[in-house]
Amino acid sequence: MTTHQPTPATSDLDSRGGSPLTWLVFSVLTFLLAGVAYPVVTTFVAGALFPAQANGSLLTRQGKVVGSALIGQPFSGDRYFIPRISAAGTGYDPTAASGSNLASSNPALRTRVQADSAAIARREGIPASQIPADLVTASGSGLDPHISPAGAAVQIGRVARARGLSTAQVQALIARNTERGVLGLGEPGVNVLKLNLALDALR
Repeated sequence: MTTHQPTPATSDLDSRGGSPLTWLVFSVLTFLLAGVAYPVVTTFVAGALFPAQANGSLLTRQGKVVGSALIGQPFSGDRYFIPRISAAGTGYDPTAASGSNLASSNPALRTRVQADSAAIARREGIPASQIPADLVTASGSGLDPHISPAGAAVQIGRVARARGLSTAQVQALIARNTERGVLGLGEPGVNVLKLNLALDALR
C-alpha cells in the first residue's frame, strides 16, 4: 500500500511573494535609497550646480546678507520703490505665507483697496484710476518680491526726484532688474529688493 506524504502548507504571505524578512529588507533598502541617498545626492548636486539658489538666493550688500531675491521686503520713503502689499503682514513673514482669502465682493477688501488707492495716488501724484492692480492687491503667497513694470513705472518720477536722478537712469535700472519666469516664460516682474539695492549702489 502506497502512502503519500502530506504537502507542506504554504502561507498566504509566502504565496503573495515573500517572507517577513524579505519585506523587512525591502523596507530598509527603500528607506536608505529614498530617505537618505536621494536627499544627499540631490542636495549635493543642487549646491554644486546652483549654489545661489540652493542657499536661498540671498542678496548681500557690503558683505552682509540683506535679504532673499525670492521674498519681498517692506520699503518706505520717497527714495525707494514700494513693493506690493503683503497678506503675510508688514514684515513679509515667511512663516505666515498666505493670501488674504478675501473675495472681490468682500466689503473689508473693497475698503482696504480704496484706502490704499487713495494713499498711492497722493504719494505718486497720479489719479487713482492709473494705479496698476498689483500695487493694491497681495500675491497668493503674500511674499512676492516683484511688482509689474507698470507698477514700477508709476513710481519713477517720485524716486528720480528724491535721488536727483534722471528718469532715464531710473528706467535703465528697472530694465536691468526686470525678470521673467524659468526659461523666460511668464509675465515680466520687477524685483523690488534688487532694484532698491541697485539704486543705493549709485554714486
